[in-house]
Parts: sequence; C-alpha cells; structure tokens
Amino acid sequence: MLNKRLTAIASLVTKDSIVLDVGTDHALLPIYLIKNKICQKVLASDISPKALENAKANIKKYNITNITLYETDGLKDIPKKYDTLIISGMGTSTILSILATDDLPNTIILSSNNDLELLRVTMNKKGYKITKELVVYEKNKYYDIILYEKGKERLTKFVKEFGKSNDLDYYNHLYKLEKKIYEVANKAKKGKLKHSLKRLGKAIEKRKDY
Repeated sequence: MLNKRLTAIASLVTKDSIVLDVGTDHALLPIYLIKNKICQKVLASDISPKALENAKANIKKYNITNITLYETDGLKDIPKKYDTLIISGMGTSTILSILATDDLPNTIILSSNNDLELLRVTMNKKGYKITKELVVYEKNKYYDIILYEKGKERLTKFVKEFGKSNDLDYYNHLYKLEKKIYEVANKAKKGKLKHSLKRLGKAIEKRKDY
C-alpha cells in the first residue's frame, strides 16, 4: 500500500503516539498508521481541497473513523492535540516556514526535497537533535528522512552536509555529484576541491561512522 519513503517514515513513529501529518495528500500514511495499530488517532492536513477529497474517499474505503482532516496551510487552526509532527514531500524553505513557531511538539519527522544542510542547521538552532536519519532509494531518487527530538546537539561539519544515515550508496551518490560540480568548475578555471568532497571521500574509503 505504501511506497518505500512513507513506509520508512512510518517506521520512525513511536507506538501509541498522536501524529499530525502535514501535506497528507491522499492520507495514505495516516491510514497505514491506524490500520497497523501504530497510532490510535491521527490528524492530517492539506491545503488542497482536491487532495482532501481523495483522502476522505480513502478513509471511507478502509472504514477508518479516527483520522481527523483539516483543510489548512501548515499548522494553522489545528488544535495542539498531537505529540509527533510529520512533514514530507516539500522543500526546506516550505518546511521551515511551517515550523516558524515556538509551539512545536517534542518529536518531528521531516523529509525534504532539497537544502538538507540548511534544514539540519536550522533545526539544531531551534533546539532539536537528530535521533535517527534514514535514506530510501525509490524511482531513481534518494529520499532523506530525519527523526528529530527536542535536545541539544553539536553538529559536525560532516553531519551538517551529509547527515547521519551512514548509507554508503547514498554517500557515493553525493560524492559523484560533488565531484561533477568540481570538475565542471575546474574546467572554467575557477574551481577548488571542496573540503566537503575530501571529507566524503575519506568517509567512503574508511567506511567510517559519523
């Protein structure tokens, strides 16, 4: 029923937590959480009326009554009756705009499409630590999923740039991208080998945990 990315997100949800799924689309993740008895109750929001109509149809199809839907932008007008917040399938700037409030739960699960370093650094400044980070490869694309919990943490330069997944296939993918950017810039006589490329190369060679 679920794709790999949503299944990975669901694996990070603590049993019996109350979840708010922002940008729920067809409500597939909330339905999965209820059907598999991971959660007893789920809140789900989306800004798209059409998406919520599809969500309602899916909820009815599976005869589920304990999913509450909200047509709203981000967290607006949603009662604080949840302890876990999930935001996936959006860019970092959109995610951070949603999180631009001090009234956030202890647990947040994020999967951004871009600017992961900015996401990690900003969440760290907001007082959240990375508890776990997963990488899923699906449809020729890597998806990074981060479980945050309130707490202090000193992020190394490596973790800021490349995360904590320790997924060597993902690291190799990032290395090739970084190297390609360097080679193009070097041909234009304005490129320098980035320290990040060196760090990533050493991590791959040593298969070292960060």
